[in-house]
Formats: sequence, C-alpha cells, structure tokens
Amino acid sequence: MLKFRWETEFKETEIGEMPKDWEITNLGDNKHFEIIPSGIKKFEGFKEYLSTSSVVGNEIVKVEELITYDKRPSRANMQPVENSVWLARMINSYKFLKAKRDLIENKILSTGFLGIKTKRKETCDYLFYYIQTKEFQEYKDAYVTGAVQESLTNENAIELVVPLPPLPEQSRIATVLSWFDDLIENKRRQNEILEKTAMAIFKSWFIDFEAFKDSKFVYNEELGREIPKGWEVDKTTRLIKYNPPIKLTVGEIYPFVEMEDVKTNSMVCELSFKEYTGSGVKYYGGDTLMARITPSLENGKTAFVWFISEQEKGFGSTEFFVLHSKEPFLKEFVYLLARSEEFREIAINSMSGTSGRQRADINALKNYKIPIPPSHILHSFHSLVEPLFQKIILNQKQIMTLRKIRDTLLPLLVFGKLRVEGI
Repeated sequence: MLKFRWETEFKETEIGEMPKDWEITNLGDNKHFEIIPSGIKKFEGFKEYLSTSSVVGNEIVKVEELITYDKRPSRANMQPVENSVWLARMINSYKFLKAKRDLIENKILSTGFLGIKTKRKETCDYLFYYIQTKEFQEYKDAYVTGAVQESLTNENAIELVVPLPPLPEQSRIATVLSWFDDLIENKRRQNEILEKTAMAIFKSWFIDFEAFKDSKFVYNEELGREIPKGWEVDKTTRLIKYNPPIKLTVGEIYPFVEMEDVKTNSMVCELSFKEYTGSGVKYYGGDTLMARITPSLENGKTAFVWFISEQEKGFGSTEFFVLHSKEPFLKEFVYLLARSEEFREIAINSMSGTSGRQRADINALKNYKIPIPPSHILHSFHSLVEPLFQKIILNQKQIMTLRKIRDTLLPLLVFGKLRVEGI
C-alpha cells in the first residue's frame, strides 16, 4: 500500500523551495557523487558505441556502430560504470541513461554525455529521475558554455545543486517512478515482438513465399524468380498512392510528425500538434511515413500513422514520403512493404544530391515492381496482421497515459512537494 502526504514545511534554496529535512548539496560533493572523467579501459573484440543521437529521452533507439578499442571514433571515450547516470551535455538536449548491466558490459559512450557516479545505489536511482525534470534541465542549461558548441563541462557540472531526501525516501521515490517506467518498457517490448511477428509473416508470405510452398510456381522474367501461379507482377502504384493530394486549412491545428519523432525500429512515433502554415507532407490515418533523406532513410525511419482515424488528417516534415494504400485492407501491407529490406534498398540506391543531404527519388519507388497476389490473399493477410497492429496501437495509447501520470508525479516527488512515506 502506498502512503503519501503533502509537504508543508519548506526552506528556500538556489533551486526553489525544498523540504526542511532534505540535504541540499551539489554534484561536486564527493560524499555522494563523482564526475566520471573521459577515458576507457582496453577491451577485446567489439562494443556498441552510443552517441547522443542514439538516445531519445531515456530510451536507446539505435546503436551508432560496433567499435574495437584500436579503431574507435575519438569521441567514443566514456566508460559506463556501476551506479552511474548519464545526461547529454549540450544545451537543450534532454537525454538520459542509467548504467544497467548491458550498458556497463557492452557499450561505450560518446564524450557528449556527462557521467555521474554515485556512492549509493539509492542515490543513483533517485538522481536518474531528478535530472529528468524540466526544472533541472533549465538549471543545467544555465551552466552550459562554449563559443562553437555550447556544452556542460565537468568543471561547471560540479556546481549543479542536488536536493537529497533521506536514503530510504530516495529509494521509495525511485521505486514509485520505476513502476511506471517498467510498465512502459514492458509494453514497448510487447510492441517490438508484435511488429517483428507481423514482419515475419509478411516476409513468409510475400518475399519467401513459404506460406504457398505447396502451390504451383511459375518463372517471372521481370523479377527473375519464380512466383506462385496466379500472382501478377506490377508497379507499387497498383496498390499505393504516393504523397496523396490532401487539403488542409491554413491556420488550423493538426497532428504533426517531425523526423526526430520517428524511431528506427518501431511503427509507432511521437507527435505534437501544430498550426498548418501551408508547408509539409500531408497524410491520413493508416498511412505510412518513410524518411527520404540521409541518414534517416538508411537508419530505417518509417512510421505508421496510428494516432488518427482513416478519415482524419495531419501533416509532417517535408523529408517524408507518404504512402497511402488504395484500399483500407492494404494499410498494414503497405507499412510492412516500406519496412522490407528490398523496398528500402530501392529507395537508398535512388538517392542523389550533395553529400550528407541526399534524398531518395520517389519515382524509383513508384516504378518498383512487386509480386501481387489475388485479392483474397491480401484480405487474408489483413485479417491476420490487423489484430497485431491494433494491439500495438492500444499498447502505445496506454504508454502515453502511463507517461502522463509519471511526468505529473516526477517533479512533485523529486522536489519534495509530495512525500512518499510508505510502500
């Protein structure tokens, strides 16, 4: 049973009112903290390298590259250690990691992260949540310096004030907040498994034809391979309308998706709401957003518009292609096709432009030919994978609710407005 109470007795500190019985210290207090210097121990084999761009919020969304000790980027020079937390040094960059086992054993971090080692596990868990508050981030940014790239130095970091409740309460605060994080992580992992399942079914049916191995096959010269008898070969435009013409009203508010809202390994994306000013790609619910610019395309940034109905509209970055299925029962097929290696390879090979800003040619995708089964097979595929997509969407809605509750509780707990007295 949880027991809370509202705090009524406060003292004034550099970062505002804090409970009278809390210790107010800073990251330079070596009784509690140690700023981790750059430098790593020599290791054998490969480790995964994480830059700040590998992290969104407190989630690792991609590994930058596999590195060896002798052939690593100069910035790959931070070693995670037990009971440490990590935050991005740059101004307005709100990214956080806690050194769990896989981070310690398998990964090397960029010097773009500031590492803080704590003397107690309870303090590490509590600090991980404290540094995620908007209040701390604004406070941190005030200490950022640099003429070319504004960044938080180790020297400045030691000045940052940290309120510390008694150790048992540090543990209780972290326990309450971690419940929400654990639920969110469980649902995120469910979604990962569900999407991999859908992708495996798509590959079995439409790439490897394993589901039709007992059927008669015929050789198709256009594809240079055998396909099930009765299937056709045609351009993707037979099933997909690219960048469909959609009318939005200038000045109205619509759902908006930025490139950074899209993950490299998940159909669900984040979103915001913005006023439409006349610029951006437009989409309906159920459409697929596919990055067309390097390196987002190579990294696999592709999203399913899960957050609105098929009749509702939104817009997003001009750096997306929008893939609209010509029939509602094709929307899952279209998304999984856009995720397939073969389809993405066509897009990547069509890229042109100056180095670092290359963009794919939509005509390469329009002219790409695929085996198209009879309609009843596409309907059967829809019936099989739609429940997986719907479960992913339900999980994502629950994740958003859990995040909202957690984000409401977070500042109340770590700044002592709401006290956790018992668990």
